[in-house]
Amino acid sequence: MGKPYVRLDKDNAAVLLVDHQTGLLSLVRDIDPDKFKNNVLALAAAAKYFNLPTILTTSFEQGPNGPLVPELKEMFPDAPYIARPGQINAWDNEDFVKAVKATGKKQLIIAGVVTEVCVAFPALSALEEDFEVFVITDASGTFNHLTRDSAWERMSQAGAQLMTWFGASCELHRDWRNDIEGLGTLFSNHIPDYRNLINSYNQNTSQK
Repeated sequence: MGKPYVRLDKDNAAVLLVDHQTGLLSLVRDIDPDKFKNNVLALAAAAKYFNLPTILTTSFEQGPNGPLVPELKEMFPDAPYIARPGQINAWDNEDFVKAVKATGKKQLIIAGVVTEVCVAFPALSALEEDFEVFVITDASGTFNHLTRDSAWERMSQAGAQLMTWFGASCELHRDWRNDIEGLGTLFSNHIPDYRNLINSYNQNTSQK
């Protein structure tokens, strides 16, 4: 018998963007740098589109990890922003955990750099406290495929669901009829081929 299908619910989900810092981004080699940054910003745009509580955190900003990617701070000027003084696992920081629990949401959508540390550690910690964890694989990055796959296996065995930003967006939206233009715009802004699809659709509908 299969496991129950636990799907994302936009009314019960929060987004955790962990350590997308300028220094750490230079370590990402398991995905093309331009594609990776696009995926991170796509996930952030989806969080805004679905009005999901979003928490930003960084680790040791004053050191080599560097500051948060500026686009994320610009997109979420009022979001909780926890600059951790040194804790490697964000869940070891009391302010971060308080911010997560203050959302009142039980589903956590997590992405970060690097996958086997900044994503895996808080994901495993949250699972231990009975949160449902959804890891956005293409908005998380690390050194190579070996370290990435090891982290994915560790998290999935513990109960995390591995998703992409596109899959998560579709699951949150549930039905195209909820908002064709809004979801189409989100996809078009971050997937060139989807922009072609939406442009074709718009031309066809305008001619009817």
